[in-house]
Amino acid sequence: MPKILFVMTGADHWTLADGTKHPTGFWAEEAAAPYEAFTAAGYEVVVATPGGVVPTVDRSSLAPEFNGGQEGADKVEATLASIAALRHPLALDDVDLAEYAVVFYPGGHGPMEDLAVDATSGKLLIDALRSGRPLAVVCHGPAALLAATDSDGTNAFAGYEVAAFTNDEETQSGFADKAKWLLENRLVEAGVDVRAGEPWVPNVVVDRNLITGQNPASSAPLAAEVLKKLG
Repeated sequence: MPKILFVMTGADHWTLADGTKHPTGFWAEEAAAPYEAFTAAGYEVVVATPGGVVPTVDRSSLAPEFNGGQEGADKVEATLASIAALRHPLALDDVDLAEYAVVFYPGGHGPMEDLAVDATSGKLLIDALRSGRPLAVVCHGPAALLAATDSDGTNAFAGYEVAAFTNDEETQSGFADKAKWLLENRLVEAGVDVRAGEPWVPNVVVDRNLITGQNPASSAPLAAEVLKKLG
């Protein structure tokens, strides 16, 4: 069975500008919806995190208001509970890229804490990008792109068109004035061409083998684009 690698945050908090540790992790829908799409298409999902830490779900992402009601919330929670790979992640250092057809980064605020500065993840991203295999990243997952710097200090994704969680969405979610930095700003500073859509509306951008989504609602459409690339 061909395999897809989910690279996920190992952080259970996000350090805000005032030093407060906001509880977070990965966003439920951004793991659950792609997992369902990929496994239904016959792929095995393997999870990797920094240090092999079991990833923490952002509890707020399981709330009914973010899942179309209680029934949707229950379904997402049940999907996560069914993913054995979430409970037995690889350490990023042990990943062999050659074993995977696709590399996928879900979001949540967790990647702002760890993957944004993780050199092992940064190298994996560069290798995946240059391998030509589909590389998919959604919502706050593109924070990980900030660690993908070449030996000359330039970002490997400079010049690529990317969708990512926007300043407007961070403002509307109540964190823009509390964050140490904003994802859209940092990506632009790194030379990435951020293609912002309307807040909370699905927005998927495909640039060569890179497939990115703006927000949780983009997770399922992003997975569909990945499967399209796989043929």
